Amino acid sequence: MVTWRSRIASGATLLATSLLSAAVAAEPLHFGPHDVTELFSISKSENKNEVVYAVHLDERCAPVGETPVFAFWRMHEKGPASIEPLLAREEAAYGIASEHVLANGADGGSVDVALRALPKRHIVVKTQSQGKACRAWSALPIAGTDTYVYNIFVKLKTLGVDYILLSGWSTDGSRVIHEKVER
Repeated sequence: MVTWRSRIASGATLLATSLLSAAVAAEPLHFGPHDVTELFSISKSENKNEVVYAVHLDERCAPVGETPVFAFWRMHEKGPASIEPLLAREEAAYGIASEHVLANGADGGSVDVALRALPKRHIVVKTQSQGKACRAWSALPIAGTDTYVYNIFVKLKTLGVDYILLSGWSTDGSRVIHEKVER
């Protein structure tokens, strides 16, 4: 016989299992000595937290591995230095749909990245050695202009996304370019 107590116990077990699997699915954050830890971000209308995209680089400033670009949360609402990994359930909205290393050389490289939220808009992450430091930037055409993307703002509505606002610097550095993508 199913009682209200057994339903609550069953629901609590299911919730605990879901939370545990979500926590286990999130990989711990690690940053290497040559990584560039901020390529661009996704902010949203819901709160001040943002998803930040970064790239793992080696001592030559070349991308490391087959999937060097990764995302993590900067939890502004918890404090200025608070960061957390993306949870498995957050990957559908903020994860990477595909990435391919295009070049990997003696003084840098490049990676083609498509986000799950914008799978048809490819971002090319370019890296290079600059003295003893690594430098990286993210190229994305915005409103028909070549730009270095720095932010993707998501305006949320009750059930889903109202619009997405892409923002980047023109590659000559003369102006900020915006493009509103209606959903």
